[in-house]
Amino acid sequence: MIDLKPENVARYLRLAFGPGAELADLGAIGTLDKQGIKRFGYGKPLLVRFTVDGEPREGVLSVMRGDKYGHQFYWDRAAILMFQFETSALLPRHVRPMGLGYVDAQNRLIPVAEPREFFIMNEKLTGYDYFLDLERISGGDYRPADRDMARSLARWLAEIHAQKKNDPDLYYRHLRNLLGASECIMGLVDEAFPHPCPFVSDGDFVRLEKRLIDWRWRLRGFAHRLSAVHGDVHPWNILVEGLVDGPDKESREFSVLDRSRGEWGEPAGDLASLAANYLLFGLLHNPDGARPGPLFQGPFAELWDILFTEYLERSGDQEALRALAPFFVFRGLVIVSPEWYPNHPETVRAALVRFIFRVLEDDVFDWRNVCRYIEECDGGQA
Repeated sequence: MIDLKPENVARYLRLAFGPGAELADLGAIGTLDKQGIKRFGYGKPLLVRFTVDGEPREGVLSVMRGDKYGHQFYWDRAAILMFQFETSALLPRHVRPMGLGYVDAQNRLIPVAEPREFFIMNEKLTGYDYFLDLERISGGDYRPADRDMARSLARWLAEIHAQKKNDPDLYYRHLRNLLGASECIMGLVDEAFPHPCPFVSDGDFVRLEKRLIDWRWRLRGFAHRLSAVHGDVHPWNILVEGLVDGPDKESREFSVLDRSRGEWGEPAGDLASLAANYLLFGLLHNPDGARPGPLFQGPFAELWDILFTEYLERSGDQEALRALAPFFVFRGLVIVSPEWYPNHPETVRAALVRFIFRVLEDDVFDWRNVCRYIEECDGGQA
C-alpha cells in the first residue's frame, strides 16, 4: 500500500500540468470518500478533481496490482502502464491517458513527461573483459592465475545462489521465460537462425522444442531451488582487474555487469552460462580435432573441471546437475547462432549442435564426461 496525502497529489498536478494547477477534491472513485485516500491500494482508483488556470478537470489515479502472472515486480507493472500511456489514445473510443508517473520512496508522485526511451547510468568500473583472458589462453599463454579465476567465479556463484526464496510461482515464471521469452530459447530459434538453417533443420527445431516442454514439467518439481541469480554470466559481462605480484605470482579481482532476466531464478542457469563459454573456447582451440584424444581438452577443459568441482563443493548443490540441461540448450543456441557467431568453423558448430540435442537425453548432466555430448558418432545428433 502507498500512503497518499492530498498535498502530494497537489504537488504532482503542479509538476504535470504547470503552476496554475490546483487540487479541488480527492477521494475514492464514485463516492469521493475522504477516508479512502489515507492508504492508496493496488486496484483502488481515486477520483481527482482539479483546475488548470481555472478550467475544471477530472481524472482517475490508479496503480496496477501485483500478481503472479508476470507482474510480481514494480518494473513489470511499469512496462504495462507505459504501454497503456503510449497506445491508449491511438485506439478509437479508448479512454485517453492524462499522465504517467511513479511514486517514490517518500510517497511523492513524480510525473514522467513524454517518454521516448529510458536510460540507466552505472558506476565506472576498472578492468578488462574476461574474454580477453580466454583469448590469451587460446594463444598458448595459460597461467596459474587463470585456474584461480575459475575457482573465484565458482565461489562467487555459490555465494549468490545460497540466497533462497520460497515462491513457486516465480520459479514457474522463470521456466516459462526460459522457453518462451523473445530473448530466450524460442526467440533465439525464430530470430538468431535462418530458416531453413544449413546445420539444423526446422524439423529438428520442432523436436527440440517438444523435448523442452517435457523438461519444463520435470522442473516444476524443483521450485524449492529458487535462488538469487545474475541471469547472464558470460566472459563479456565479467571485468577483470589484475593484481600482479612478481613474474610467477598473479592474483585477480573481478566485477560483473548487466544482471538480466530477473532477480530470482534457477541457479543452474548461471552455471550453464559460464560453463558453456569454456566449452566454446575449448572447441575453438581445437576446431578440427587435430590434437590426438578428446575433442574438448587442454586448458579450457581444465577450467571446466575447476568450475564444476569448486561450485559443487562450495554449494553442495548436486541437484543442479538435474536442472542444467534446458539452460545448456539456451546457452548452446546463443553460442552456435550464426547471427551472434558467424565465423565458427563447421566442425565447431556441428559439435555444439550435438551438445544441444544430446544434453536433454540425460536426467543428470555428466559434467565429467562432457565429450560424449559433443563427439561425432553414428546415429545423428541425439
